[in-house]
Amino acid sequence: MTRIAVIGGGRIGEALIAGLIEGGLPTGNVVLAEKYPARADAVATQFGIRTTSVIDAIEGADVIVVAVKPDDVDSVITQMSKAELNGEREQIIVTMAAGVTASRYEPKLPAGIPIVRVMPNTPMLVGEAMSVLAPGRHARSEHIETVRKLLGTVGKTAVVSEDKIDAVTAVSGSGPAYFFLMAEAMIDAAVGLGLPRDTATTLVVQTMVGSAAMLDRSDESPQELRAGVTSPGGTTAAAIAQLERKGFRAALLDAIDAAKERGTALGSAAE
Repeated sequence: MTRIAVIGGGRIGEALIAGLIEGGLPTGNVVLAEKYPARADAVATQFGIRTTSVIDAIEGADVIVVAVKPDDVDSVITQMSKAELNGEREQIIVTMAAGVTASRYEPKLPAGIPIVRVMPNTPMLVGEAMSVLAPGRHARSEHIETVRKLLGTVGKTAVVSEDKIDAVTAVSGSGPAYFFLMAEAMIDAAVGLGLPRDTATTLVVQTMVGSAAMLDRSDESPQELRAGVTSPGGTTAAAIAQLERKGFRAALLDAIDAAKERGTALGSAAE
């Protein structure tokens, strides 16, 4: 059975550990390397896993998940370069650090080691992540499939080429914040109409949950589902017309484009 080393115990790393264990991976097959002792102890106690150093963690792992902040990546790579990575076993490195390309790892690690870049998002915390994989130049289909199975324990997966990752970041990586902002605005609007804030919050949150479920389960497109709610001359039609007049669609397009351009800039600065 696959042995996993998670480097970094932040929220995404912890969510992945939870999903792997809930998905049936024995706790003995998961090890954590976390530089903050208090956090390491807390995660180890919560999940019943072992914590250790970066070098020890990766030498015994089949899949090494780097889930640290971008500023910590170079330090992790340096430690990894000192470990005895097993080329015959084809250990897979999964990097989840935003803006860090697979090529950042390759010069300091054994030639040919497969690297898979992943852009997850925060719904991983509730088992509903959208994780997008981009293979490095040495990652083959079987490596991608291994990583997809692991990340499938905490949500859905897709595969793109690495040059599409900045676009992915702008859509699904940053995407939850767009929904949260819309929820904030709708709640504030409902309060402005006289509803108590707790009632407004329940209405908005459940409406978003139910709408997302319809999008996920229906064979209809978003346009068709929207049309099904929008009766000609009705209240929804009046609201949609106002959103369009205020440039809702254009603003969202511009926002996603800005996020993509910022991601590209951050990635270039990091190289």
